[in-house]
Amino acid sequence: MAKWTPQHEAPEPLEGPVVATITGGTIVWFVLFLVQLPFYGWFDDHGHLWWLWTCLAGGGLGLIGIWYVRKRDAAIKRTEALR
Repeated sequence: MAKWTPQHEAPEPLEGPVVATITGGTIVWFVLFLVQLPFYGWFDDHGHLWWLWTCLAGGGLGLIGIWYVRKRDAAIKRTEALR
């Protein structure tokens, strides 16, 4: 197991516009769902209906992600304000 031990310290995590990134990704998932919705019959006939539901699940999970990163961002700002 010693060969799998890292030889250097891990870099600091990058911080960026997390809320905007997650929101943008969520919008993309919902747009993909809406674009594919008119082709429901084709997807069903060819066994690709899971593509449609994957996009809907991505959008739904993205909503949870938006809620989570907004709470995280608020907690980080609160902590910094107390310092």
